[in-house]
Order: sequence, then C-alpha cells, then structure tokens
Amino acid sequence: MMIQWLLDSDPSIRWQVMSDLTGAPADEIAAERAKVATEGWGAQLLALQSPDGRWGGAAWNHGWDSTMHVLMLLREMGLDPAGDAAQRALALVRDRVTWRGCGPPECDDNPFFDGELEPCINGQVGAVGAYFGQDVSGIVQRLLGEQLADGGWNCEAANGSTRSSFNTTICVLEALLEYEQAGGATPEVTAARLRGQEYLLERRLFRRRSTGEVIVDRKGGAAWTHFAFPTWWHYDVLRGLEYLRRAGVTPDQRVAEAIELVASKRDSDGRWPLEVRYPGRMPIEIDAGVGQPSRWITLRALRVLDWYSGRG
Repeated sequence: MMIQWLLDSDPSIRWQVMSDLTGAPADEIAAERAKVATEGWGAQLLALQSPDGRWGGAAWNHGWDSTMHVLMLLREMGLDPAGDAAQRALALVRDRVTWRGCGPPECDDNPFFDGELEPCINGQVGAVGAYFGQDVSGIVQRLLGEQLADGGWNCEAANGSTRSSFNTTICVLEALLEYEQAGGATPEVTAARLRGQEYLLERRLFRRRSTGEVIVDRKGGAAWTHFAFPTWWHYDVLRGLEYLRRAGVTPDQRVAEAIELVASKRDSDGRWPLEVRYPGRMPIEIDAGVGQPSRWITLRALRVLDWYSGRG
C-alpha cells in the first residue's frame, strides 16, 4: 500500500521507486524517467527557464528559484542528462549564464560552470554540472585545494576557520562523487572524497568527535536529526546516508545510530513526514508541507534502509 502511494505520484518519484524499490524492468524504468522532461514537476521547471538561460533571473540567489537551485531540483528528480530537453536547457546555461551580480565581483564574468568562490556553492554547481555532463574540472580542482586538515570543507575557511562544516562538506562530497561517476575519477579526487567521507563517519553523521554530543548547526540553527527536502546547502542525517548509499559504502557500526534514527520516524502507515522546510521561494510546490507525509522523504528513507540491510 505504501509503495502504491509512492507510485501514485509525479514521474520524478515514480521512476526512482521503480528503479530502487520495486526492481521494475529496465525499459519500463527508462520510459517513466523520460516523462520527467515532459510531464509534472520536471516539465514545469524546464518551462520556467528564460531565453537567457537563467531561472529566477540569477545564477544563484538567497531564495530557491535561481538557476543553481532549479538544476539541483532537476538532478534530484533524475532528469535524463542525455535527453533533448536537458541538452537544450543546459546548453543555454553553459553559453549564456554568468555570475554577474550573484557573487563576488571578481567572478562576474565567470561562466556558470566555472563557479564562484564559496565551496558550498561550488559544490552544488559542481554536482549539477557533473550530473548534466558539463565541464566542471576547474571547480573540482579548486575544491581539492580547499580541503581542510580534518578532511572536510568550510565556506568560512577564507575567514580563518580551520574546522570543517557538515553543510559545506556534504555539498562538496556530492560534487566529487558525481564527477567520479561521470568519468572524472582520478586518484587525487577519490582520495579527497574518501577523506571527506571519513570526516562524516568519524562523527557518526551527527555527533561531535570530541564529546559525542549531538551537533546543533550554528549556522541557521538547523537540527540535523530533522529531515528536509529539498535540502539545498543544509546537511541532515538522511542526506548524509543518501550520499553513503550512492557512493557504494559498505555500512558499518558508525552509521547504525543514524539508521535507527531514520527508522524511528516511520509512521504507522509506513511513511515519513517532511520535518523542515527552509525559508525561500520554491519555484514550484513538490510536497504537501511540514508535518505531512512526504513521498520524497519516504523514498529516500526506504532507500537507505534497504542499503543498510544489504538489499540496496
């Protein structure tokens, strides 16, 4: 019944359920995935792109309707990078969108996929660029040079911080993983990603290494034990587990408590609620709201539980 509830949804969720949870035939999965470009949320997002290649009039903004944020959503939805719709949209971004007015002045003339200065933002740009087949090698090289001694990354490193941030680190890890999976794997990239991965695992995904206390995010006061979708630049335990699953990590005792946390949030109908929605301007509505059962959270939770149990 719960699987049927997930399937009774948008193509962007349906094809992932078919692929990751029900083991449907490959041709049926591909046919459903193709609908992301032509039906529902994916088609709505694609239709919002301006002729100048931008969404929301910006490469990046403090809301959630900019070019970067929409591309992040389309990546989460699994828009096929090889499809005509993705190819057209990404060509416009590549050829027309710069960082003018959206970042440090010295980055004004940077093409979108060259990124700007903050590793948190560059991680997200790198992730979507690698996923959609764009050249983000410059971003990746910059990120490799910004890794801190403890293994992670922090946007505040430029201001003297020597401790990594979970928020920045997860954005960078996702970028490096997408880059590797898109054919950019090198020993240097893989080694940096594995060091960053250990940063999360050593802290059991949400606890201080020094004291074992649950970490409360000092930037924005978010609780990493509460699950959001979309996450944007914010870390949470479910996002960390999703990264580990996609990276093919063999789960060990260091993720057991995080898995227990995920399992504890399942309701009597087998669904998970949306617990957090970060303030900003969503370009389209993709969930019922905070406190309501969320297909996105449920899909992600089921995937990591299957991964942990060895079925994923």
